[in-house]
Amino acid sequence: MDTRLSLLLFAATLFTSSAFAQDDQQALIDQARSAAPSMVSADATVVYRGKTLVEGSNGWVCMPETLPDDNAPICNDPMWMKMLTAVGSKADFTAQGIGVSYMLQGDGGVSNSDPYHPDPMHSHDFIKEGPHLMLIVPKALLEGMTDDPAAGGPYVMWGDTPYAHIMIPVGERE
Repeated sequence: MDTRLSLLLFAATLFTSSAFAQDDQQALIDQARSAAPSMVSADATVVYRGKTLVEGSNGWVCMPETLPDDNAPICNDPMWMKMLTAVGSKADFTAQGIGVSYMLQGDGGVSNSDPYHPDPMHSHDFIKEGPHLMLIVPKALLEGMTDDPAAGGPYVMWGDTPYAHIMIPVGERE
């Protein structure tokens, strides 16, 4: 299935579409593009709550929020979008290569071990990361890597799930 179509199906299951004023739409586009360097985001597709605001040309997809109203913009390559689609539908996922995602504005916080934690802000392993990159790699490459965000440097998030990935902090946490 085409990555963009997968993204739209994923987004449609999570979000409802709404109408925006032109100024609001530009603010959403700017917010989405702030997730990654302009060399990535300037030509990326921008999607907000299931609606494509800008059709891109480089295969990247940027969104102004990761979850509704979390103010955590994200830009993803096609592999990362496949993984997000799997997370959104609770489907199995196996990394078939390397996937890259940017969150240069930080995130809203999640459980480091459970992508479906019912109350992630109160999980024993809640982490709210500052600016960071995320890498999907074949799971065998994660062996021996820490899952402790406090250890300093990169760490594994959601390690015991099909959605395991490497978190790479590039700035300070809030």
